[in-house]
Parts: sequence; structure tokens; C-alpha cells
Amino acid sequence: MASELEPEVQAIDRSLLECSAEETAGKWLQATDLTREVYQHLAHSVPKIYCRGPNPFPQKEDMLAQHVLLGPMEWYLCGEDPAFGFPKLEQANKPSHLCGRVFKVGEPTYSCRDCAVDPTCVLCMECFLGSIHRDHRYRMTTSGGGGFCDCGDAEAWKEGPYCQKHELNTSEIEEEEDPLVHLSEDVIARTYNIFAIMFRYAVEILTWEKESELPADLEMVEKSDTYYCMLFNDEVHTYEQVIYTLQKAVNCTQKEAIGFATTVDRDGRRSVRYGDFQYCEQAKSVIVRNTSRQTKPLKVQVMHSSIVAHQNFGLKLLSWLGSIIGYSDGLRRILCQVGLQEGPDGENSSLVDRLMLNDSKLWKGARSVYHQLFMSSLLMDLKYKKLFAVRFAKNYERLQSDYVTDDHDREFSVADLSVQIFTVPSLARMLITEENLMTIIIKTFMDHLRHRDTQGRFQFERYTALQAFKFRRVQSLILDLKYVLISKPTEWSDELRQKFLEGFDAFLELLKCMQGMDPITRQVGQHIEMEPEWEAAFTLQMKLTHVISMMQDWCASDEKVLIEAYKKCLAVLMQCHGGYTDGEQPITLSICGHSVETIRYCVSQEKVSIHLPVSRLLAGLHVLLSKSEVAYKFPELLPLSELSPPMLIEHPLRCLVLCAQVHAGMWRRNGFSLVNQIYYYHNVKCRREMFDKDIVMLQTGVSMMDPNHFLMIMLSRFELYQIFSTPDYGKRFSSEITHKDVVQQNNTLIEEMLYLIIMLVGERFSPGVGQVNATDEIKREIIHQLSIKPMAHSELVKSLPEDENKETGMESVIEAVAHFKKPGLTGRGMYELKPECAKEFNLYFYHFSRAEQSKAEEAQRKLKRQNREDTALPPPVLPPFCPLFASLVNILQSDVMLCIMGTILQWAVEHNGYAWSESMLQRVLHLIGMALQEEKQHLENVTEEHVVTFAFTQKISKPGEAPKNSPSILAMLETLQNAPYLEIHKDMIRWILKTFNAIKKMRESSPTSPMAETEGTIMEESSRDKDKAERKRKAEIARLRREKIMAQMSEMQRHFIDENKELFQQTLELDASTSAVLDNSPVVSDMTLTALGPMQTQVPEQRQFVTCILCQEEQEVKVESRAMVLAAFVQRSTVLSKNRSKVIQDPEKYDPLFMHPDLSCGTHTSSCGHIMHAHCWQRYFDSVQAKEQRRQQRLRLHTSYDVENGEFLCPLCECLSNTVIPLLLPPRNIFNK
Repeated sequence: MASELEPEVQAIDRSLLECSAEETAGKWLQATDLTREVYQHLAHSVPKIYCRGPNPFPQKEDMLAQHVLLGPMEWYLCGEDPAFGFPKLEQANKPSHLCGRVFKVGEPTYSCRDCAVDPTCVLCMECFLGSIHRDHRYRMTTSGGGGFCDCGDAEAWKEGPYCQKHELNTSEIEEEEDPLVHLSEDVIARTYNIFAIMFRYAVEILTWEKESELPADLEMVEKSDTYYCMLFNDEVHTYEQVIYTLQKAVNCTQKEAIGFATTVDRDGRRSVRYGDFQYCEQAKSVIVRNTSRQTKPLKVQVMHSSIVAHQNFGLKLLSWLGSIIGYSDGLRRILCQVGLQEGPDGENSSLVDRLMLNDSKLWKGARSVYHQLFMSSLLMDLKYKKLFAVRFAKNYERLQSDYVTDDHDREFSVADLSVQIFTVPSLARMLITEENLMTIIIKTFMDHLRHRDTQGRFQFERYTALQAFKFRRVQSLILDLKYVLISKPTEWSDELRQKFLEGFDAFLELLKCMQGMDPITRQVGQHIEMEPEWEAAFTLQMKLTHVISMMQDWCASDEKVLIEAYKKCLAVLMQCHGGYTDGEQPITLSICGHSVETIRYCVSQEKVSIHLPVSRLLAGLHVLLSKSEVAYKFPELLPLSELSPPMLIEHPLRCLVLCAQVHAGMWRRNGFSLVNQIYYYHNVKCRREMFDKDIVMLQTGVSMMDPNHFLMIMLSRFELYQIFSTPDYGKRFSSEITHKDVVQQNNTLIEEMLYLIIMLVGERFSPGVGQVNATDEIKREIIHQLSIKPMAHSELVKSLPEDENKETGMESVIEAVAHFKKPGLTGRGMYELKPECAKEFNLYFYHFSRAEQSKAEEAQRKLKRQNREDTALPPPVLPPFCPLFASLVNILQSDVMLCIMGTILQWAVEHNGYAWSESMLQRVLHLIGMALQEEKQHLENVTEEHVVTFAFTQKISKPGEAPKNSPSILAMLETLQNAPYLEIHKDMIRWILKTFNAIKKMRESSPTSPMAETEGTIMEESSRDKDKAERKRKAEIARLRREKIMAQMSEMQRHFIDENKELFQQTLELDASTSAVLDNSPVVSDMTLTALGPMQTQVPEQRQFVTCILCQEEQEVKVESRAMVLAAFVQRSTVLSKNRSKVIQDPEKYDPLFMHPDLSCGTHTSSCGHIMHAHCWQRYFDSVQAKEQRRQQRLRLHTSYDVENGEFLCPLCECLSNTVIPLLLPPRNIFNK
């Protein structure tokens, strides 16, 4: 069939080449109905150029299209030969100050971390290298394709918006100059005509849906019976499925099928068969039948060849328009006008609207061509960028719905252009005020998540694959919301306030649907049968984390907005939990003469949810009231009197109790889904808007209520009220033979509750809670991370929370708190904490996991021992609270708190009668330490007219009331100081008593007198002297013991020499030539040398210095130096064997050092001679093993060594090794010492 076509095709080619572009353009200039004339030319020529056979010939088609179709348009547009016309246009044009280079897939892009308004502002390589940003902190990434360079956009950069190349163009630019003034009237009219016709033609043919007939004005008279079987791309079927199906359907080789599949994936469609209708239809039915079993079938259409031809030319035309408008800004402006001009059908009838709304119907190739045209035209013209943004926002809901139902990736959807529009601050503000964009985005998002439970909360149960797929696509809406909010407004208009608060209302509606979602109930008896769905809710929470933070930042930037937002948030919280006491039984709790009314609620029996975004948002706003001082300036505008603290704290407290009970092992039967939820709740990705805000909410509640009431409610929620309210409950509890688990659970719950109190009082490093700024907060995070161990930069960054710009703020403060230790030969550079920062270490830092806490405690105690200090880890001195939270410290001196402390100390004093734990005691000691530090601060900062109301020292000195007559807390501490079973806590108790005495002295002297200070230090010194004396005594005992052993050894040696005199005599008569060996060694006098015995000659030792190959540290080999080792390989050897046939019966019991007379096998040890510190080697070996364990079994390559058998490669020469040999001094040197 192809061979028959050949001569005919050649004839057509000849006739086409004889066409003259100039003549055609001349004809068009004379034409009365230009549209009809152009369409006739296209109808006649396009099918002759494109789609002449089964395979395309791109070079030939492009050459003919340029000659016959595009050439006339260029002549018509210029009115002369385009070879002269376009350069003239280019000269007249003032070049754009925007770069606008569209990135290809995989192209490098650069973003300045110091100057970019947000991370989406990027530069191409050329602009970056010519800009000031190359000397700043920058981030380099590879483009996914589709974005463009932001060089020249003043809104994208805080400074340095232009590179050297584009800077030249800014000097002459007058704002808002119309680019059309550089074009003549004739050119404008002709350009307008040709652009209008060609753009309309391209849009019409690309969105054409009929498969075998063309639009009426493009129909040809004689129509051939040639069709294409066109296969379209989808993201459901795999390459293998498509290749297999094609081999069956169109009877091609595997290589051809792979070629088809690759083109379909790249361009979005490809014809797989060419011929008459019947022939193509048959292939279509095979493809549909073969791919419709599990999923929807592949999309296949049988299309007439002329339609495909016109569509191919339509794409060529859009690319041509994109290149033509590059000659002049005036041409670009005309194309924008043509594109956005409303058609006769009113709303959404412009060409741009038609393309956008048909986006999901177009194939991949067509989409990317018109997206690129939009970027080089509409988005490069500031006037039309605004108009396009408005059209985009008006159609936003429909575009997003199309994207969600479509199956192509985000970068092939027109919805992806949101990043180019919404991240421009001025456009984002305009769209919020004029188009109510915030509300539209949130409403659209809510419309897609329709699954709700009876309370109206989101429900993600029975989550099918299709729903999960849709949910992933819906999340892109959250990204758009993030783009809109990413740059905070500096000044607010009334319209912006109104529309932002409307958007805030919609956002609260969204959070309201999340408040309390995925509730869980504790499994008792048997293990949960099916793990519930939890990931969707957490994915949503993670995606929203930055949006919630940015909402708060927006509120913080305007006082009126903050007050309104606070009221709205409180109102929504009241709706969610206003009736939080409904159906719950009211009860009264009383301890130490205080009583409070609350409800009976057991976390371990009722439903509880970890998702409380409304409460957490309110907590964030409450902190902002304090930080911005709005709470003190306009208290009358705030509903602070309406707040019900018990209602505010109820749900966050339940959530924290849930975590405590999970740690206590009470929820084991609920499976891994709950463990994962608790993990993410504390994880660095979510904690800022989850765990941290729950702590803030409790702090808010405590600062507004009687601390005794709060503590009683807390005891009740932790299910510990019984223990502390009933005298001697502990004794009864332990005397009954209770279940061991219950005792253990209660102990863990008490520990967790005390930990929570420590957090409430000690966590005041959020600006607004304590008098600190953001850098103090990040410094503290870094100090506590480095307290665990020195860390590499990447490891440290991962442990810090990122903001919406992917910044952690680490670089600005790291120098102040850490030293950088350069890397050795192998290994990484590490940050080490500066010694002076160790005093800020808090053992109960709230972002430590259990493992991190114990590692940090161990590391800090070790450090203290090395510095010859006592090992107490007292609480650090804390910054003062902000006034709104100031009353929080009273929890430490409240009666219930003192009762809890007293009870636990009492258990420790009578340690056999009760079930208590050391961690419990350690936490109580920490709390006492915190209270003493607080009182000390109050006394030091007191002024003449103020009285210090914080009197913790007086309260702990008083013994208990009459009936019980329990000893005072102070007396119990003094008793515990000498308890032998509390050796590890002695230093801490000693520190507490020392601080107590210092405070007492301060109270006795007047607040202004410096006497108190000196007396405190005298006391401190005397106790320090005692410690020193104690250490000295121990050192003396150790020295005497060493001397005694050495004396015994020399006595034994003397005894041995006396018994073996002849032997020693012979050694002296040895050949003198051996002394020649000593020639290289240090010079010794010519007297006779004695090698052994009491008269042994003292040879001056040669000092040996070696360098560790891992840390590059040089050190002398001495007894007291750190141990050094050599990499070595030990193996069986039969080199000298006299009996090779012998088999070792029981290798486990065989002693390799015992040599049988037949020398069947020996031990051979070899070493490459490379030296390392023992601890450096251990660390290296551990990392080799850890790396091996991390590699998945199936991916493991065959290595040259067997890690499981203890083998490794020498880090320097990669010599096979399986052990290390210690590097020792000669025994003589050791003995002489």
C-alpha cells in the first residue's frame, strides 16, 4: 500500500513546493473575507502535508508546513519578507526585563534562601550565575518541567530581582508603558487579523470531538477512506500491559510495540494502525477487549487522517505563535488580547477559557504545548497576567474537579499553573479580595471529601484504592491554599480583612470536620481484628500543618483580624464541645481541703481522638494575643471572661493521657495503627501543630484556673485520683496481692503525669508563652539535640521543624551554641555543643523521645564525671513567663502539688512498704528543683514595692497537719540523702538542699543586700571542699593499693632470679655481636649491658607516635593513652602441616592455641599495619554492621566480605580483616614505669 502511495506523494510534494508564500500572502491582503480565504488554504494544504502514511516524517512535514502554511502568515504579518520584517520588529522592541525561560525536565534551577519570597521563586542557570544570589545561601534542584525563570520579577525577590543580563533593560522602562506604541497601525491590524484566525483555528481543531468529520469550513470535497487507530495515554495501565496488547492487536514486533508505548507515554497519543475504517476498527476492538478486564480499558479512537493532520498542524501553530511573540512585546500583547476576548457566547467563551476547560480532554502533547504558550504570553505580560488570574480563579472549581477526575499527573494539568499565579503576592491579595479565592479553594476541597460520620466529621474508613487516588489529587488544593498564604500582608485594607475572615470561617468549617475524627476505644480482652484506617487523617493533618501556621501568621499581622479570628475560633470550639459534659456523670473531687466539680470520664473506657485542630488553633491564637500584647491593650474586645478553662483543657488533656496510657502498655491490643498515630503526634513533621499546641492549651487553662482544681482534674483523667486522695492507699495497694501489671501501669502513669507537670511549667520557649524570641526557641532545640551526641549538619536539620519555606533557622544560631569539628579521612564533620551551653540542658525537654532522653542523660552525666563535677542534672534557669501566663508557676506551690510530692517522697522513705519507682522520685526532685529555681529568680528580681508571693521553701519546711503528722518535704529529703538505695540521686538531693539554704539566706537578708549572695557561695564552697576531701581520700587509698601490688611483683621477680643464677650467668656470655643491633637505637655507654634482672640496663625509651587513620588524631603510644589497634585477619593455616588429612571433630571446642605434635593446622594472623583508636574502629565496625542490616534482603549485593562473620575491610587500604590487635608497649617499658 505504501509503495503505491510513493509517486502520488512525490507529485503532491512538487505541487506544494511550487506554491509561493509571497503570492499567497498577497492574495490574503486583497481578500474581503480573510477567514474564509485562510481556511480554504488550510483545508486544501494541511491534509496534503501531514498524515500521508502510517509513520510521520517530522523533518519533511515541518519543511513543507513552513513553506506552504506558516510562510504566507509571516509575509502577511510583516507586509514584507519576514527575513527583514522580524529583525525590524525586534529592533523596535524594548526587550523585556523578565527572563521567562521555560524549564525542560531535569534542567537545574536555583532558589536563593535569603532573598526568594518563597521556595517557588527560581532562576535558570544563566540568570543565577549573573546575579548577586550566587554569593548567598541557595538551594539547587532539578525542574520537573513546566515552570519558568523568575528573573526580573520584582515581587519574587526581596533584593536583587535582576541578573546582569536583564538589568540593562530596567533603566529605560517606564511603568505600564503600552508595548503597542512600537508597532505601526498596519502591523497591528494585520497581526490582530492573523492571530485571531489562527488561534481560533487551533483551539477549535484541538478541542474537536468528532472522529470522522471536520468542521464545515475545513471539509474537503474529495475525502479519502484513510483512518488512524489512535491510542491514548493513561496512568492506569503499565508499559508491559500496553506492549503485550499492541503485539496482539496490530500484529507488530516487540520492538515496534515498545516504540509505540514509549511515544504514547511521552506525547500522550500515537497512531498504531493506518488504513481503511474497518481495518482500524478491528484493532480498536482487540485493544479494548484486552485491557478492560481489571480496569477501565485503554482509550482508543479511530480518527480520520484529515482530522489528525489538522490537529498536528494546530499544535505546530501554537508553537509558532509562541516563537513569533518572542520578537516583540507588542505582538505578545495582541495575542493576549485575542486569547482573552469574550466570544459571542458570553461567560467562558474566550479562547483561553475554552482551552482551560477542555484541558482534561486533551492529550499530553497538546496540553504541554498550550501551557507553554500561556506561560510565554499571558504570564509574561503583567497587565494580562492579572486578567488571566481572574479567569483562572473564576473557573477554579471546575478546573480542579476536572483534574481530580482526570488521571494524568499534576504537571500535565492546567491546574498546575496555580503556582505561577497564586505565589505572586499582589495577585494573591487581589484574588482574595475580588474573587474570594481563599473561600473558593477551601469550599472546593470540602466538596471533594464528602464522606462524613453522624457528627459531620470526615470519615476515612473502608478506604478503597480509588478513593486514596482521589484523595492524593485533592491534596493539591491544600498546596494552592499554601501558595496563596505564603507571603504575609504588610498592610491590610478593609476588603482584605473581610475576605480573609470569610476564608478563615471556611477554614474553621474544615477544621471542625477534623475535630475528633477517627475516634478510638481501648480494646479489652482480645486483640483488635482489623487495623483501622488512620493514614488518611494524618496525611491531611501533615499537609495542613503549614497552612495552619500561616493562618496564624496572617492573624498576627493585624490586631483587628486577630481579635475577630480568636472570637470565631472560640465560637466554633464551643459548638464542637460546648456540651462536653452531656451524658457524663458529674462528680466532686477533693484533696487537702480543696474541692472541684468535674465529670466522670475514663480515657481507658470511652472514645478518644488524637485530632483536635480547632482547640490547637485556638491555643496558637491565644499565644499570639500574648505575644502581640493585644490581650493587655484591648481586654474589653476579647471574650476572655467567657472562657471556660475546664472545657478548654478537657480534650487536649485526654489526648495526653492517651499517650501516657499507651506508654504504660494499656492499649497494646489496639495494634500498630495507634502506635503509629502516637509516633506521628510527637514527630517533628506534625508536633508543632499537635503535641506542642496541646501543651500550650493546658498552659492556657492552668493560667486561668485554680492550680489545685487543675491538678485534681488531671489526677482524675490519669485515673490516679484514688491513690493520692486516700491516705495510706499505697500501703493497702501493695499489701494486697495485686496484679503486677497494674502496679507497673500505675507507676508509669504517675511518672507520665509528673513529666506533664514539668512540661507545663518548664516549656516557656514559645514567643508569647515566655519572654523569648524565635531564635531562643531554635537555640534550645539545637542544644538539646546536641546534648544527645555530636551531630552532622544533615542529621541536625532533620531533627528540627521546617517552616513553609523549608527553612529551620538553624544557620543563624548554630555558631552561638556549637563548634564544628572537621571530618577525618572517612566520616562526616560534626557539630559539638559548646561547654558553656551545657547548663541550659533540661533532662525533661519535651521533644525528647524515651530513647533520646536516656542517651542524653547518660552523655551529660559522663561529661560531668569527666569534668570532675558532681553528676546532678538540676533544672536550668528559665526565662520568665509572659504576663498572660504568669500565674502558671503557682502550680508548683499549690497544696495538691505539695501533697503529691510529699506522698511520693514518703513512699521512697519507707521504700519497702510501697510500689514506687526511681524515675518517679527523680521527676519529683526535678519539680522541687524547678520550684527552688523559680523562687530564687523571684527573689533576685524583686523590687522594693513588690512582695514575693512564691514561698515554696516555707511550704516544704512545714510538717503535715495534726492527724497524720507526716514529716515535712525538707525533712524527708534530708533522710533520703543518706539512703544507700538512692546512690545515683544523692548529688541531686545535695544540690536541692544547697539551693534551699541559699534561698533561706536570701530571705533572711533584705532583698537588696548583697550579703545573701556571699553566704550562699560560702556554703557552696564548704560543701565543695567536703567533696574534694572525699575524692582525695579515695585517690590516696587507690595509690597505696597500687604500690602494694608493685612491691609484691618485684619481690617475686627477685625470688625467681635467686633460684636461676646459672641461667643469668649464661646470658652475659652471649656473642657481643648482638649488641650491634643497638647501633640504631639511642646511644648507650660502652659498659656491659644487662638485659634482665635487678641490674638491668635502663635504655632510654624511643617515643613512638602514631596517627589514627579514621580521626587523623596523632598520639603517643603510652600506657595511659587511649587504646590503639591494628586491623588484622586471623585464619587457619596448613602451610607447615604434617598431617593435612586430619579433620577437626568439634570445631566449637577446639583450642586454636593448643598445637598437636602432628601440626595438622595452625593459626595465621596477618595485618595491613594500619592503626586506629579502639573506639574509632568500634564505631566504624558498628556502622558497617548497621548498614548491612538496613539493606533489604533482596537488594543485597554479593560483597567481598561476610559481615555476619565479623569481617570488614580496613578503612584505608580495604584489606580483608576480621579482628583487631591491640598496639602495646614493650613489656620492659611498662615495668620500668
